[in-house]
Amino acid sequence: MNHAEFIQAVASRPGVLPSQAEPVTRATLEALAERISGGQARDLASQLPEELQVYVSGPDDDPVPFGLAEFFERIQARAAVDLQAATDGARAVLDTLRAAVSEKEYGDFVSQLPKEFWQLTGPAATRLEPRRIGT
Repeated sequence: MNHAEFIQAVASRPGVLPSQAEPVTRATLEALAERISGGQARDLASQLPEELQVYVSGPDDDPVPFGLAEFFERIQARAAVDLQAATDGARAVLDTLRAAVSEKEYGDFVSQLPKEFWQLTGPAATRLEPRRIGT
């Protein structure tokens, strides 16, 4: 998947305006890179289009511990969108990542996220099954 296809895939998801796809993608990848280990972030970046790699491959090796609410707040602030757009955008980016990277890579980074993130990703053990939200 190239850069344009990745952004188009994000923009095609429910709740994401085409004009918000690029900034929400950038903000989500940056926040995700802060939440996972530096080594894992670099592994994830290696499977992304070159234009998106810079947002994921940070120098820090230790993840910053924060929860889902702060994850959304970071996206909201960085992308200059409201909280609903940040939430929908994060879900769209993670869904697109599921399609864009290998199953192993997706499982590896998801396994570093707290369980509360599962509403976006599904648990690592069932990461390829459809998400069941609210059940």
